[in-house]
Amino acid sequence: MDMGLSGKRALVCASSKGLGLGCARALAAEGVDLIMNARGQDALDASAETIRAEFGVEVTAIACDVTTTEGQAKLLKAAGDIDILVTNAGGPPPGVWSDWDRDDFIKALDANMLTPIALMKAVLPSMMERGWGRVVNITSQSVRSPIPALGLSNAARTGLTGYVAGTARQVAQHGVTINNLLPGIHATHRAVQLDGGVAKAQGITMQEAREARYATIPVRRYGTAEEFGAACAFLCSEKAGFIVGQNLLLDGGAVSLTM
Repeated sequence: MDMGLSGKRALVCASSKGLGLGCARALAAEGVDLIMNARGQDALDASAETIRAEFGVEVTAIACDVTTTEGQAKLLKAAGDIDILVTNAGGPPPGVWSDWDRDDFIKALDANMLTPIALMKAVLPSMMERGWGRVVNITSQSVRSPIPALGLSNAARTGLTGYVAGTARQVAQHGVTINNLLPGIHATHRAVQLDGGVAKAQGITMQEAREARYATIPVRRYGTAEEFGAACAFLCSEKAGFIVGQNLLLDGGAVSLTM
């Protein structure tokens, strides 16, 4: 299938590894030039160079903390007018409700709600003026089914979901779509972090923690960054112009819902 994306430009946040990298690679495979972002310069440069060599697209690597106003300004200046925005940021640490105070919630909101909103507000006007644009926000399955240990993430990402629900329907008439991808557990560093927490709390091995989580997923495995990236590329494609304000679960069937 021709996605109709060759020659487009995409800003992909937190894309040196994990799900962000999966999205960057899938877009590059469709001929999309990239602005890649991460905090760590070395890992970012290595991922960018691999994509350049493998797919022959133009890649600009900008190392900065996108959750800060300074980082956002630096990234947006380098990106210029883009056709595609993929927002992404690492999730807040796990815990229980009594662990968190106001500062913890503000930090979570800054990273997982206010940063995507700021980036959207910056790039949507030019997309609307040109009559075409795609925004994909990487959120979490927790906005459909809250995860008790991830209360900070539950709160911040659900707030973003509400913002997108209204905004997507205001910009769609200009050829711009906004949708959210809701990952379940994928084989990334985040899974290692979560499994490590379970192993420590229960006094079991990492493998035992992983196998216990596998058992809660109908496909009996974690997702891959490649699978996730393919879904992102489709939502960014010409073929997805009638998909507006949706929340697509990629969770192996872990969240049990009728609709």
